[in-house]
Amino acid sequence: MAQAEFDAIVVGSGITGGWAAKELCERGLKVLMLERGRMVEHGKDYVTEHLPRWKMPNRNLPDRQLYETDYYIQRRARGFDSTTLHFWNNDRLNPYQQAPGKPYNWFRADVVGGKSLMWGRHSYRWSDLDFEANRRDHHGCDWPIRYRDIKDWYSHVERFIGVSGEALGLAHLPDGEFQPPMDLNIVEKSFKRAVETSFPGRHLTIGRVANLTRPIGDRTACHYCGPCQRGCTAGAYFSSQSSTLPAARKTGNFTLRPDSVVESLEFDEKTGRIAAVRVIDANTRQRQRVSARVVFLCASAFASVQILLNSTSRSFPQGLANRSGTLGRYVMDHMHGQGAGAVIPGFDAKYYYGNRPNSFYLPRFRNLGGDEPSMDFVRGYGYQGMAMPMEWNANWYSTPGFGADFKRALRRPGHWLLFMLGFVECLPYEDNRVVLDRQTDRFGIPQLRFELSYRENETRAGRDMVEQAVAMMKAAGGVDVQALEQPFTAGTSIHEFGGARMGRDPHTSVLNARNQAHDVPNLFVTDGACMSSSSCVNPSLTYMALTARAAEFAAAGLKAGRLTSHAGA
Repeated sequence: MAQAEFDAIVVGSGITGGWAAKELCERGLKVLMLERGRMVEHGKDYVTEHLPRWKMPNRNLPDRQLYETDYYIQRRARGFDSTTLHFWNNDRLNPYQQAPGKPYNWFRADVVGGKSLMWGRHSYRWSDLDFEANRRDHHGCDWPIRYRDIKDWYSHVERFIGVSGEALGLAHLPDGEFQPPMDLNIVEKSFKRAVETSFPGRHLTIGRVANLTRPIGDRTACHYCGPCQRGCTAGAYFSSQSSTLPAARKTGNFTLRPDSVVESLEFDEKTGRIAAVRVIDANTRQRQRVSARVVFLCASAFASVQILLNSTSRSFPQGLANRSGTLGRYVMDHMHGQGAGAVIPGFDAKYYYGNRPNSFYLPRFRNLGGDEPSMDFVRGYGYQGMAMPMEWNANWYSTPGFGADFKRALRRPGHWLLFMLGFVECLPYEDNRVVLDRQTDRFGIPQLRFELSYRENETRAGRDMVEQAVAMMKAAGGVDVQALEQPFTAGTSIHEFGGARMGRDPHTSVLNARNQAHDVPNLFVTDGACMSSSSCVNPSLTYMALTARAAEFAAAGLKAGRLTSHAGA
């Protein structure tokens, strides 16, 4: 085998790719990062960051023809509009397939930094309620790790990215290394009191988010300007551009190649290791091979699975590291969109200052193992939401009157609205999967086809989630309470899980306890593809912690020569 060009190749520059590069570079490895999207430089390329509406194309109203032809999927994502369009994937140029009757919104970025530029930044630790769930109720394979295995890595990540939040002392939502929390507004505080008084055991808190309330290095505290998804020159929220990529560059060990589409991984039958990464230049379509001693797949859950499925060989005719036959299976996504909304009377004269980049969070309270009533579903759900006054001119068309009285009415804040939407844990089902389609993309790579649906357990949990949201709204004195009973299309939560799951047994899983492929010792997968279950809390903090942990293991293994033989569980 020829001398490797790099010590490590990291595929993808988003939340996990940035962390892999940082940790590997800081441990002395020469790292090449391959990113299929175009270059975005921190600050310089946030071209719409504080653009006023009157300077926006079409005053930020949608370009219907463009959206329908080029962004017919991405347009449904939170944070998508004309000010962020340049970060998102072009659906016409990058299509994928959906099984009949099983629609899936696959939201993708097409830039260096990936979705770390547009994510919601909610950052929660998982607990053993999550890591032990598969073993406890016999859905999916048992996680090969527990909370104690990544507790210190959560702290490592939190201290670097900066997570503002409130400690609650809940075993099922462990506290972390928090900066001072942001504040709930006056209506949210009233709602918190009502919920915690009327429903003992339930807790409402401000979201734990990767938005700084105190500076870290040259990153400044959040100044509540609002449009986070356009990019943050101040670095007040965590992104690859503001944090991990600069740390990797600082070592002198980092090389970044944007516009580099990874087609597949080349497996060496003699050594049992990855010999090279096959790459296509996104602009010229030229193909090349680059080599490294270790490869980290961080392309996003389903993009990483797509690469593995397309990496076939005599040893792995159904996809690289797929001796178990589980590659592409047991994929998950939080069922999202159900909940409730209401008008909260009594606060019409109140307002707030700034644009808080955060919402409240109401953690899971079902199936915690206590003396609670028995549910007709397993696992649980949590809520995110916020209260806000209606805009002054939100209902100008229905406001009665004309002339001076009409104008004065439009200057007064409207009623306060409160809403919250839930995230239901999706169980790992074998036939929820992604596969390679016969149709290829513009690079000649087989497109991914989604075959994912929610089942009876998710439906029952969602029904209870709506009922409880309505009950809490009414307990808070809400009027015009609206039950939001219809979940969004799968994928809308932008929480992707599974497809190359971790497990103890090489016959039933793809990865071991260190995110290392059971069958290919120099392959690590640390994005959402590695997940064996989905919990009901936002997953990004766990992805980062697992990545940092795996990078330490890989770096030590390379130095000790342990990655030259097959991996053990």
